[in-house]
Amino acid sequence: MELVVRATVMFWVLFGLTRGMKKRTLGDLAPFELLFLVVVGDLVQTGVTQEDYSLTGSVLALSTFGFWVSVLTWVSWRSGRARRIIEGVPLVLVADGEPIEAALALEQMPVSEVLEAARQAGLERMEDVRLAVLEPSGRISIIKRES
Repeated sequence: MELVVRATVMFWVLFGLTRGMKKRTLGDLAPFELLFLVVVGDLVQTGVTQEDYSLTGSVLALSTFGFWVSVLTWVSWRSGRARRIIEGVPLVLVADGEPIEAALALEQMPVSEVLEAARQAGLERMEDVRLAVLEPSGRISIIKRES
């Protein structure tokens, strides 16, 4: 039972950490962020299982994490308010070709990242962007300005 409680506590700590971190996709992670993720896996395993290296302990820990993921998935499916808390909300970064500095600062995102997304969408200048939206997944959606 102690293992299930430890896994539950660690799940909620990880959930809080990942929701508190800025939105980025795996391909956009800086090297130190990727290193952080690798190290976290080992730290979590040690914190959850302590000295229990048994198959039963691993199954219990994984099952507990799976249970909480399933609960959060179901809750976010049933409730729009919970979905916004669990998954996050889209954030407008550029409106009518003008960067929204407060939104960029909130996500600690340089304008160059938005320009990169615009170039990937086939746009050369920021003025050609009607909307740039940072999605909850960490991807930037670009809506082109009508000519």
